[in-house]
Amino acid sequence: MTTENPDHSTAYVQRFRDLAAAGHDLVGEARMVDAMLPRGARVLDAGSGTGRIGGFLASVGHEVVGVDGDPVLVAEAERLHPGARWLVGDLAELDLPAAGIDEPFDVVVCAGNVVTFLAESTRTEVLRRMRAHVRPGGRAAIGFGAGRGYEFDDFLADARSAGWAPDLLLSTWDLRPFGPESDFLVAVLRPA
Repeated sequence: MTTENPDHSTAYVQRFRDLAAAGHDLVGEARMVDAMLPRGARVLDAGSGTGRIGGFLASVGHEVVGVDGDPVLVAEAERLHPGARWLVGDLAELDLPAAGIDEPFDVVVCAGNVVTFLAESTRTEVLRRMRAHVRPGGRAAIGFGAGRGYEFDDFLADARSAGWAPDLLLSTWDLRPFGPESDFLVAVLRPA
């Protein structure tokens, strides 16, 4: 995406600055994840962008590591949210123990349609690597919209192949039930 549009990252950062300045709620996903966890839990923010989710979770007392492939977005996350650890990395090659982060996570959060930006050939591998970083009894909360090239049923099949099982399927981050007409999926997954 940044190869096709070198200004993409800067525009993305500005978009969220503008949304925050206009008073938009930018942390609904984080509030849901926070409600799933005891205080002080370990959170992996996969596809962390500017840190809006992980930064909020760090500010309320969780230990957060965020990973994103875009160094401009990671630099913005570091600037805005110094209470978390931010890394540049490819989710398809995620290996945090190699970066000195050995302890597994209580939850992986993957918001902002991140999974729809993955190359189709890496989708199951990314989900497998997320699974490898979660402690027994941990979970993942992954959300994305319809019409973005990744059908919900395909995602759930990939998740099963990667070692996840659905715990709860929602149609929004504010806990509305998922159904056949839903145009958004928030999948709360547990290790199978």
